[in-house]
Amino acid sequence: MAVQNRIVKIQKRNRALVTFDGDRIRRAILKAAQSIGGFGQDHLPAINGRLFDAYGDGESLAEFLAEAVVVSLNADPHHLITNFPPTIEVIQDDVLHVLRSYGFQNTADAYECYRWGRHWLRLGEIAPEQFVGNGFPEEQIQAALAWNQQRSCDTVAGLNEIICGGRLRPLVEESLAVYEASLDEAAGKVMARLHAGDPLRMMWISGPSSSGKTTTTVKLTERLERQGLRFLMLNLDDYFWSLVEHPTDWINDRNYETPEALDIQLLNRHLTDLLAGRTIDKPIYSFKEGRRVGSKPVRLEPGQILLLDCLHGLYPPLTEGIEARAQFRLYIETLNPLYEGDGTSQRLVKFTDVRLVRRMLRDMKHRAHRPLLTLLHWHYVRAGELFSIIPLRGLADYVVNGGFPFDLPLLQPYFIGAEGHLPAPEDFTPYAGFLDARIRYERVKRLLESVAGVPEAVAREVIPGDAVIREFIGGSTIKIPHNE
Repeated sequence: MAVQNRIVKIQKRNRALVTFDGDRIRRAILKAAQSIGGFGQDHLPAINGRLFDAYGDGESLAEFLAEAVVVSLNADPHHLITNFPPTIEVIQDDVLHVLRSYGFQNTADAYECYRWGRHWLRLGEIAPEQFVGNGFPEEQIQAALAWNQQRSCDTVAGLNEIICGGRLRPLVEESLAVYEASLDEAAGKVMARLHAGDPLRMMWISGPSSSGKTTTTVKLTERLERQGLRFLMLNLDDYFWSLVEHPTDWINDRNYETPEALDIQLLNRHLTDLLAGRTIDKPIYSFKEGRRVGSKPVRLEPGQILLLDCLHGLYPPLTEGIEARAQFRLYIETLNPLYEGDGTSQRLVKFTDVRLVRRMLRDMKHRAHRPLLTLLHWHYVRAGELFSIIPLRGLADYVVNGGFPFDLPLLQPYFIGAEGHLPAPEDFTPYAGFLDARIRYERVKRLLESVAGVPEAVAREVIPGDAVIREFIGGSTIKIPHNE
């Protein structure tokens, strides 16, 4: 299908003007789709089914989407002025807009992660070998998938057989043993750095929302404290800007998921001062009032290590001027590969959906925040992690897998059934334009309905109090600050 195009030039990042080539857009979209297994990963009959019927799932579909980007670019009259054409960044924004508008959510995520990874690579913040492409660590996923296959829990159907057959306890014990062993290895790497003479004074626990950072932070530091290390924890929530500096969107929501939600300049200065042995006046933030209400003096004592549990711990501006040898950066993500149904579709459950379900439960139980609102907010979460978290995972000194085969069966009873808290379809009527939330809702609903749930009484018997999942279902024997 031919479309009218009046854009002649584009502006490169060095401000040079070059001839517009729409086929580059087609190739980039197709590459993003192929990196996740094809456009079929985004096939949603009720949303984009007619596109698949008309164009298939290959190059013709990529061509249609690229032409839709051209139409979007031409809609802005500023782009038609010869000396002020669209920039590369504007074109990339429009690619994402088109992909998400037609329901190609997973393709858009792959494109966006690759885009920002290249951004950090150009700035020199990551090395070529630290570039993570579309954000899926193939080697780690394949290793975890092989582990699951050996235990017949690599598909929802197989997992359901384990649950219904009363064989959950051995799976829990084996899964947690792998996680604990990874923490032992992480602690060993910290101690090795110190024994090698690195001036290690700062440790970051980073990763996307609801990946299990708090439990992992406590369990890792306990191991290191037994080896004589001492820590000072700095609560980075105190560095949030006041509410008045967080504008609301059209549904009165705010974007707290971007690193710019923090006073980065002040935080960086305080981190530098603490490492230099100076006392800082750390702000005290009141979430009830939505502003800073005071400050208190804080000093890092000789021999102490500064401990920071933060979404954006890998974000370069936070640690600008602080040498890498002074830091140990641990990254955690929920990388449990699980095929939908019996596996014949070859579609993996989305890792981000597991974290979304975790956060819906946490927000509901501990923040009086309805699951509907968490779903409507998740596009902010995803945008933040695709910019300043996942593309930077190559900077981590060690990666922990915080995803477990038993997560979904434990979460399921809180959302499905007569007492379940999953929103009803009609709850989305006032938000008809929020396609992102609708896609996630329908996908999560289908997923949870396909999973056999574990009754709470059984969970109490087989899930230890210090397991990561306890951060979300409750009953943790570890102090969880954000749940208090």
